[in-house]
Amino acid sequence: MPVTSSNYLILSLLLFSIGIMGTLIRRNAIIIFMCIELMLNAVNLLLVHFSHLNGDVDADSQIFVFFIMVVAAAEVAVGLAIIAMMYRKVHSVDVNILNRLKH
Repeated sequence: MPVTSSNYLILSLLLFSIGIMGTLIRRNAIIIFMCIELMLNAVNLLLVHFSHLNGDVDADSQIFVFFIMVVAAAEVAVGLAIIAMMYRKVHSVDVNILNRLKH
């Protein structure tokens, strides 16, 4: 059974939907960062598939995917530093507790 474009679309949509729901529902900062990474990877999957489908011989979109992954890694590094500082301050990684830091 060959893998078609609709299979890639469905998989990417499923991954992106899981990422959206996890970002909106969960309150743990680490899980929220993981869900954002899941959404970025879903977009990367489609970008590479459509690049292959259109016969992109220069691999421009694969280079763009690489830059997206670099930005995502930098985002995780900064996010984990913020989470570590938040845990030192309030001893929790719950996002709702961040409102207490305003006062």
